[in-house]
Amino acid sequence: MTKIEALGVVIRDARKRLNISQEKLAEAAKLHRNALGRIERSEVGLSLPTLWLIADAMGTTASELVEKAEILAKDASANAE
Repeated sequence: MTKIEALGVVIRDARKRLNISQEKLAEAAKLHRNALGRIERSEVGLSLPTLWLIADAMGTTASELVEKAEILAKDASANAE
């Protein structure tokens, strides 16, 4: 799992823990719902400003999301070996 893939998973999992839809999160982050879905599925990367918008909309920090993604990617790589 790449770090970009892991970031998509972390964003999706955080959104689900908050029990909000893609549509509601996208609206709060001023993104199109399709764009958020593509980010969660790791079909596209995301810019730092977009990451900040998503993090702010979820009440967390971009650094927290990135840290969780790095841990997830590292764990996935370790388990693949």
